[in-house]
Amino acid sequence: MGTTDGNGGPTLLRAVPAGAEPRVAALYWEAFGRKLGPALGPPEAGQAFIAEHLHHDRGIVAEHGGEVVGVAGYQLGGRGLTGGEVGDVLAAYGAFRGLPRLAVLALFGRGPEPGELVMDGIAVDAGHRGLGIGGRLLAEVAAVAAEHGCHRVRLDVIDVNPRARALYERRGFTAVRTTRTPYLRPLLGFGAVTTMHRPVSPADARV
Repeated sequence: MGTTDGNGGPTLLRAVPAGAEPRVAALYWEAFGRKLGPALGPPEAGQAFIAEHLHHDRGIVAEHGGEVVGVAGYQLGGRGLTGGEVGDVLAAYGAFRGLPRLAVLALFGRGPEPGELVMDGIAVDAGHRGLGIGGRLLAEVAAVAAEHGCHRVRLDVIDVNPRARALYERRGFTAVRTTRTPYLRPLLGFGAVTTMHRPVSPADARV
């Protein structure tokens, strides 16, 4: 399924196209490398791991000129865009280096509550920002949530990413709580995470 904006802009696809895994992984790493680095770094290894373990049907991509220029991942039905089990991490990094990485990954694990779709993240290529792609991706995520009977979308935004938080607020998300973790700043590069909600209604659906 694909949607356009009618003005020659990127097409939105509700799946990661075959062959686009490295590109999606690169966009994700550009956006979230600061957070993912301690768990999956160095960058080359982390991007390769993400690309290999993507769940294609848990991503919405913006494609322009045959290239993926934006991606939004979400968790639904027990799976998110970025996959990989314990055994996959240990196989990729070895037991000695893998176990501490699993401990870091566990810090990010908060699955959906009933009736809730959780966003894994959103990333837009630097050369295509300011064109409304992020907003279109968020609207498509809300449509997916509505079509699956969810009543809200949840996401977390870190304190060092005010640009993303501003986008979310413009698109109907409101902050519900902030968890401050200053002890994690030396490891992860941020010291607080704000959880935001956006209500979903049947009007959001595209079917």
